[in-house]
Amino acid sequence: MKIALHFKILISLALAFSIGLFVNFETSELKQKPSWFFYFLEACQFVGTLFLNALKMVVIPLIITSIICGVAKIGAESNFKKLGLKTFGFYGLSGILAVTVGLLCVNIFEPGIVNPEIREKMLSSYNAFDQEKLGSAMQRADGGWANLIEIFHRMVPTNLFKAAVEGQLLGLIFFSLLFGFFVSRLPDKLKISQTTFWESLNAVILSLTNFIISFAPYGIFGLVTPTLMTVGLDTLWVMGGFALTVLTGLFIHCLIILPVMLRFLGGINPIYHLKAMAPAMLTAFSTASSSATLPLTMKCVTQRVGVSRKVGSFTLPLGATMNMDGTALFECVVVVFLAQLFGIEMSWAIQFSVVVMALLTSIGVAGIPSASLVAIIVILQAVGFPEETIGIGVGIVYVVDRFLDMTRTAVNVFGDSCAAAVIGKSEGEKEYYPEVLDEGIIT
Repeated sequence: MKIALHFKILISLALAFSIGLFVNFETSELKQKPSWFFYFLEACQFVGTLFLNALKMVVIPLIITSIICGVAKIGAESNFKKLGLKTFGFYGLSGILAVTVGLLCVNIFEPGIVNPEIREKMLSSYNAFDQEKLGSAMQRADGGWANLIEIFHRMVPTNLFKAAVEGQLLGLIFFSLLFGFFVSRLPDKLKISQTTFWESLNAVILSLTNFIISFAPYGIFGLVTPTLMTVGLDTLWVMGGFALTVLTGLFIHCLIILPVMLRFLGGINPIYHLKAMAPAMLTAFSTASSSATLPLTMKCVTQRVGVSRKVGSFTLPLGATMNMDGTALFECVVVVFLAQLFGIEMSWAIQFSVVVMALLTSIGVAGIPSASLVAIIVILQAVGFPEETIGIGVGIVYVVDRFLDMTRTAVNVFGDSCAAAVIGKSEGEKEYYPEVLDEGIIT
């Protein structure tokens, strides 16, 4: 019997918790750790680092190909210029509101502010923390206006290959947006060859990313177990606070922000819409993949909501790749949370750069489980996190990532459906929720 990936990940987490806490309990009272402890620790770290490096390997091609394909598709539809502007406008507004909610939640609740002893245990779990690098990161985080101006300078890199090597994602995203747009302006013969090339390359990268993520159970075990072995139950409180912060932000966005946008931008009853989209949201929650849920999302939007196929077929596939409200919110919370945890001061300018990068990287994140981890690694590198802390941070976050991934995917799908409904209303569509009304669900 084939076991689904999310069940494998849950089993991996259960084993990591059981073994990590058991080893911690058995060795916590010993003055000197036995030799097998360090052998097992190094073995786990080897597997975890291998998985982390594999994710980093696909960062650049994954994001570049996704953005070029998405923008080329929009530009190719000459009749949908107005529709494209509306779609980008809604996605941009909902994305900005999502990351703003996430930023407010993580700064209000401060889940990463913990006892210094707990922090030191987490850092010592990898025995690779460099205080000098942390000091350098703190200085970079206090750059104020200079850092803000540098963000825009990085958007136009002088050397694309250097930007790729250094992980300067903003410049690559900006180039990809321009490249995709001008691909759509080519003569038909050249445009077909270009789009075929990039779509096929994107398909290969997605397959490769899926292949790497298929090893997630082993990678997660290698990332989580060392932290629990050296820290124990103290970590659980930290991770619990982080998870509650993310869930609070997601629920605020899903149950307050998006319904308000439905009501005021489209004159739509949010309760009707939630009920109509329930099958797609439950599927998104169980699969943690907006791409896998797309066929059901389109069916719910066109049949249960009543949006035309013209609007639905344009906005929803685009949204499954480029509109990731829940993912952007999550990325923003993760970066600020880890900065709090590792004692890295983040000025308002640096937090603004996190917001920008969370929005931009969420565009390039594929609609597959845990793909946002790729973007998080890049953001952590871009804002000056020491490399040694990234592995620790990812290990901490991944303990609760599966459930958060399922929740934010449901939010992503709901956000896509809200965009389709509002844009459909703006195009003059009126007959909404026919199937739901016929079922007698709405009275």
